[in-house]
Amino acid sequence: MNRVILMGRLTRDPDVRYSQGANGSMAVARYTLAVDRRRARTEGGNEQTADFISCVAFGRAGEFAEKYLHQGTKLVVSGRIQTGSYTNKDGQKVYTTDVVVDDQEFAESKSSAASSEAAYTPSRPQPSAEVGDGFINLPDGVDDEGLPFN
Repeated sequence: MNRVILMGRLTRDPDVRYSQGANGSMAVARYTLAVDRRRARTEGGNEQTADFISCVAFGRAGEFAEKYLHQGTKLVVSGRIQTGSYTNKDGQKVYTTDVVVDDQEFAESKSSAASSEAAYTPSRPQPSAEVGDGFINLPDGVDDEGLPFN
């Protein structure tokens, strides 16, 4: 079975091109996903590094990438690993490994992405005092730390 699931951030905007085929043009989007990798604990603590995984999305997935994805977007990608090779202009054989994307989903909300890009943590919003907004106000003295959700 050849199946891979990755979560990471785009290192740059996708490179989208259109190929001409018998059924018209098809979008081909290429992007690189930076996927965190934890290393073994060292004296200084838990060191992090990243693997940079080449991904390619065809058809509708390519069009989605062109329209909605940009540098820094956090994604969950599933697909299959495909290897290949070609000879470059210097006559050297180059081996490639790509993830052919079957499915790609956002791994964070737009507001989370905006706050990540702005490099700050937004303050917690105050509950609405309007009547009929669908939320109840907590009575004074109730600590929200004891609630089973945030």
